Amino acid sequence: MNTVIPVQGGRIGLIAGNGRFPIIFADNARKLGLHVSAVAHEGETEPELERHVDRIHWIKIGQLNKLIKAFKNDGVRQAVMLGGIKKTHVYSTVRPDFRTLALATRLALWKDDDILREIAAELEREGIVICESTFGLEGIMVEEGALTSRHPTKKEWNDIRYGWDVAQEIGRLDIGQCVVIRDRVVVAVEAVEGTDGAIMRGGELAKEGAVVVKRCKPQQDLRFDLPAIGPRTIEVMASVKATVLAVEAGRTVMLDRELFLSKAEEAGIAVMGIKSDGPLTTR
Repeated sequence: MNTVIPVQGGRIGLIAGNGRFPIIFADNARKLGLHVSAVAHEGETEPELERHVDRIHWIKIGQLNKLIKAFKNDGVRQAVMLGGIKKTHVYSTVRPDFRTLALATRLALWKDDDILREIAAELEREGIVICESTFGLEGIMVEEGALTSRHPTKKEWNDIRYGWDVAQEIGRLDIGQCVVIRDRVVVAVEAVEGTDGAIMRGGELAKEGAVVVKRCKPQQDLRFDLPAIGPRTIEVMASVKATVLAVEAGRTVMLDRELFLSKAEEAGIAVMGIKSDGPLTTR
């Protein structure tokens, strides 16, 4: 995997999916003196992104050739991929061009990481290197330990430990990054509906007291799809009376930190950052 840090005053490309992650990245990149050229996806990317970048090009999902041409015309040689694309859109709004269809024929299975790696390889063949998605975002990664005044109870820690192992397995199978646990029972596993959908479904089944665990896949490529949490995560958890959020420290992005933590405190939700190789203790 190549990671190239753009030079000061250079240009960085942004392949933008949904959510606030692309906006936060664009703001940070411009503070570093970089010009940001974004390729945004219709029906996914927040229109607000236009006000945070130097140039923006709108494409439909699957228009890979148009994406490459936009970057080349803007002189982009390094780019990041940030924000998700709802998997359900693959069955509805995707508009693959010939280049995307050719890429698809090279894939034995349509797993998320395989698709993203193949797209990155196609871009690199055109001289556009995909950087790690953590570039310029070191200050918003979740740290290890308790992030809120409320800590998990002993019972909740049992659910965290169980969910931590389950999340690793669903990640290894490239299913998702998030699981919802209640009394050491898996009540929801993230699939095509995404994290918020899994939390809503699991919380409704658990009734109350659900524990949400989210971590990187064991084979996680840091260029793509890092776990991210934000105020919306807490809002969804609060709506179903979930009580704990445990995420991987150092490899999870926290969006809108102050608002996120204030909402967690208000809802009485314990938020924990856990190292992937550290002990799961109640301290």
